Amino acid sequence: MRLVDRSAARLRWGLPVLLAVVVAVAVSVGEGGWNADIIWQLRLPRVLAGMGVGALLAQAGLSMQILLRNPLADPYVLGASGGAGLGAIAALLFGAALWLGSVIGAGLVLLLLLLMGSRFMASRDDEASAQLILIGAMLAAIAGALSTLLLSLVPDQQLRGAMFWLVGNLSGAEHGLALCVLAVLAAGWLAWRQRAYDRLLLGSEAAWLLGEPVARIRLELVLLAAVATGASVAVAGAVGFVGLVVPQALRLLGLHRMRDLAWAVPLAGAALVVAADTLARGIIMPYELPVGAVTALVGAPIFILMLRRS
Repeated sequence: MRLVDRSAARLRWGLPVLLAVVVAVAVSVGEGGWNADIIWQLRLPRVLAGMGVGALLAQAGLSMQILLRNPLADPYVLGASGGAGLGAIAALLFGAALWLGSVIGAGLVLLLLLLMGSRFMASRDDEASAQLILIGAMLAAIAGALSTLLLSLVPDQQLRGAMFWLVGNLSGAEHGLALCVLAVLAAGWLAWRQRAYDRLLLGSEAAWLLGEPVARIRLELVLLAAVATGASVAVAGAVGFVGLVVPQALRLLGLHRMRDLAWAVPLAGAALVVAADTLARGIIMPYELPVGAVTALVGAPIFILMLRRS
C-alpha cells in the first residue's frame, strides 16, 4: 500500500509536468517558428484538440476495462468507434456535418448493443461479458464493411482526405476546448463514482452484495465510453491504441485504485496524443503523418518494454 501511495504521489506531480512540457514543445514546433498568429490560430487549437481526444479515448478505454473487467478492452471493442467512423463517412458522402454523423453513428451502435446485450447488462454473472464482447465485435465488423462500401462511393478528390482522416488526423481539428471540457467532466464523474467502480472490479456478485446497482453502473460505463469515443472520432478520426495502453501502463506504474486512475488516465492520454501529433507533423515537414499510426508506432514499443520490465 505504501509503495502504491508513493507511485501515486510521484505521478500526481509528474504527469502534469509531462503534459506541460509536451504542450510547450507542440506549440513551438512547425513552420513559421514563433509567429504569434500561427501559434494562436493554428497550433494551440490543434494542441487543445489533441489533449481532448487523448483524454477522452483514455477515459473510454478505462470505462471499457472496468465494464468488462478485462485489461485488454478498449473503445473499439464494442463497436462504438466503428459506428462513429461509419456515420462520419456517410456525412462526408451526403454533405452533412462530420461531427453530427459521427455522434449519430456511435449512438446507433450503442443502441443496438444495449438492445442485444440486455442479458449482460442485467446479469450478475461476469461470464456474460463474453456475449457483449462478441456482439460488439460483430457490430464493429458490420460497421467496417459498410464503411468500405461507402468509401467506394466517395469522389476521388475527397477519397484521400477520407482515408487520412480514418487513420487519425488532427489537421484542421476544431472544438478542442469543448473536448477538453468534456474530458474534465468525465474525470469528475469517474472520481465521484470511484467507490462503485472499484467494487465492480471485484466482481458483479461482490458489487451487488455491497449494495451497488450493477445494471445501472454498467449502463453508465457504456454511455461514457460511447460519448467519449464518438466525440473523439468526430474530431480526429480513428486514433487507436490510446484507450488500450494508457490505463494499462498506469497500472504497471502502480496505480490501481479509481481515485488515482480518474485523474491520471486523462492526463496521460492527453500527453500521448499531443506528443504523437507533434511527431506526426514535425518528422518530415512539410508533410504530415497520420497521428493514429504514430501513437501505435511510438506507444507499442514503450508498452512492450514496460511489460518486460514489470
